Amino acid sequence: MMQLKDQFEQVYQVTEQIYVGFLNSYGDNNPLHTNAELARSKGFRDRVMHGAIQAGFLSHFIGEALPEKDVIVHTYELHFRNPVYLGDRLTLRAVIADYSESVRCFEIKFRFYNEAGTEVSRGKVSIGLI
Repeated sequence: MMQLKDQFEQVYQVTEQIYVGFLNSYGDNNPLHTNAELARSKGFRDRVMHGAIQAGFLSHFIGEALPEKDVIVHTYELHFRNPVYLGDRLTLRAVIADYSESVRCFEIKFRFYNEAGTEVSRGKVSIGLI
């Protein structure tokens, strides 16, 4: 069983397949995400990837990378701090911050970092054991 202060690390990459899959699945064609020229005119180096892609990586982490498999997500918060671009390799670092035995619920705090070590997002997720 996971314990308080257990730490985890998982690496993800924003590939063309993930980006196109997101566009095809959800149809969010906001120009900041799809038009490089517009994104550059707004001060970004290229198209900014959808924040929900990081939410997908978080979902994978919870369902596939954690040692506990019988879990359900109660809530999550995800705060974006810096842009993520196509091809970026993101490292998710997470720690078990709290556990409530009475409701069998873990709180996990996490941060995503890009290859330069810049924090791109942070948040927390509450998961219950089922």
